[in-house]
Amino acid sequence: MAEPIPITKEGLERLKSSSISSSLVRRQIIKAIAAAREEGDLRENAGYDAARHDQAMTERRIREIEDRIRRAQIIDPSKASSVQVGTYPRSRSMAREREYTIVAARLRRKPGRSSNGVTNRQGGRKKGDVVDIRTPTTVLQARVVSVNGSK
Repeated sequence: MAEPIPITKEGLERLKSSSISSSLVRRQIIKAIAAAREEGDLRENAGYDAARHDQAMTERRIREIEDRIRRAQIIDPSKASSVQVGTYPRSRSMAREREYTIVAARLRRKPGRSSNGVTNRQGGRKKGDVVDIRTPTTVLQARVVSVNGSK
């Protein structure tokens, strides 16, 4: 059996919404393929090739989303005492304090940018724990200052 994916209710709703919009895109692509077929010779039909490529990419995305929905395990981050999906840990490193949002298996800085070096290092940590963060040139230490379960 596939491993469950911890996800918040909001995250699951976003996945379901993405699944619906991908299904709508699928219908548009099917119409584009039908229109390209009507043009005649498929061997030299760039529109047909492009539509088939788009169809393959969309089908792959739909399968991924449906798999994540199937494996979703709803969690409540407001009850979290350690860093996990849906929490907002604050870390202090080199006298700078930053807040991150834990999203799936990776961390994002509050403004939404990916945070290189911190990814997956704080998972399961509690307030006061020290985390080693590897960068291309050194290893930094950051202390988990707080873990907020909801915003």
